[in-house]
Amino acid sequence: MRNNFIGGAWTRGADTRDNINPSDTTDVIGEYAQADAAQTADAIAAARRAFPAWRAAGIQARADALDFIGLELAARKEELGRLLSREEGKTLPEGIAEVNRAAQIFRFFAGEALRPGGETLPSVRPGMDVHITREPVGVVGIITPWNFPIAIPAWKIAPALAYGNCVVFKPADLVPGCGWALAEIISRSGLPEGVFNLTMGRGSVVGQTLLESADVDAISFTGSENTGARVMATAGARFAKLQLEMGGKNPLVVLDDADLDRAVEVAVQGAYFSTGQRCTASSRFIVGKGIHDRFVAGVQERLAGLKVDDALAEGTDIGPVVDGNQLEQDLAYVDIGRQEGARLVCGGERLQRDHDGFYMAPALFADTDPAMRIAREEIFGPVACVIPADDYEHALTLANDSPFGLSAGICTTSLKHASDFRQRVEAGMVMVNTPTAGVDYHVPFGGRKGSSYGSREQGRYAAEFFTTVKTAYVAP
Repeated sequence: MRNNFIGGAWTRGADTRDNINPSDTTDVIGEYAQADAAQTADAIAAARRAFPAWRAAGIQARADALDFIGLELAARKEELGRLLSREEGKTLPEGIAEVNRAAQIFRFFAGEALRPGGETLPSVRPGMDVHITREPVGVVGIITPWNFPIAIPAWKIAPALAYGNCVVFKPADLVPGCGWALAEIISRSGLPEGVFNLTMGRGSVVGQTLLESADVDAISFTGSENTGARVMATAGARFAKLQLEMGGKNPLVVLDDADLDRAVEVAVQGAYFSTGQRCTASSRFIVGKGIHDRFVAGVQERLAGLKVDDALAEGTDIGPVVDGNQLEQDLAYVDIGRQEGARLVCGGERLQRDHDGFYMAPALFADTDPAMRIAREEIFGPVACVIPADDYEHALTLANDSPFGLSAGICTTSLKHASDFRQRVEAGMVMVNTPTAGVDYHVPFGGRKGSSYGSREQGRYAAEFFTTVKTAYVAP
């Protein structure tokens, strides 16, 4: 049994949940506690009690704790990467890389804890100084998704602690293993009781309690747009500070002058790896008519050579979809695409492997109209569609024709078009001749429109959310 961590103690839940391997549904990874509303309230109260002392603690204590966490994650990346791949379904190399990224994030913020920043300026009134400082927000509720079960918690928890906040962490109910493993490391990092708390359980119970509690000063959430809207309606109504990351329908523009082989590889890597279960995945290929047919044929050929199998098996390129509900959603969108009149070039069917799992052949649609649902709604699976473009301006218009604005890419050998695209595309992140999915840990992450709300995540920009600015005037 893996228990919750509340007020410095491992605590049994009100219920339990089995953690199932999507590559092999007969494999039960473990039994994990489920917190109820009362236990979540206990965690919030513990964080509130711990906050005054933690905010006053020296910056070295914060740095030491974060460095400890980062070093242990790095030392155990193969072990924890295997756990990640086993419970989420991304391939073992991807799982190991994600754990290593989490380690890098904690060590980055160990350094940032020692650089809190601030300014001292002269006032316009003679003889007076102005001191501008950053202070922790307070108790932060952190709600994370299942698709990056250790990296996304890391890039929220690490800055929260680095800047002196206390944390109540709710990992995705579907993948509690990585969240628990991370919490177990954090529990041994030297943090005072109550500074960090783990409450596993359902969003409708644990998440809702965090949203409604007046003792939770801020909420950092990553998940679907619909859930993000509910987070805003509930926590925003009581004026909690909010940071919402909610997905995308990311375009990859391929111009006629693009290097075809490179464009195909960029498209396949961006759209289908990690089983397409990335908010930054390319799901709309907007392709110039002069290269269109060759691009479609190239992607089809590349997909035919990919191995879809057990996430832990050697040579697997694409693992299973995370669970049965997500698989049903993905397959339903394939049917929707057919019904709307798009041409299914390849894939889109459920696959059988040695073990019963949630396997799906990566799907490619062509002859797609930009008004179709498969071109507008986030599917969150190994499904992408090709939309033809007349020229660069038409391609840019199509790229911006979306309620989302997270990541956007372009493949071109034209410096003029690459530069123009960087400036005019309506996205928070822009990739030139590289996949839309895949970002560094030391730079800001976030989007526009329906993709994001609030300040950016990661890098030094994380301070904007996890601190509040105070301006003090001092006269002699």
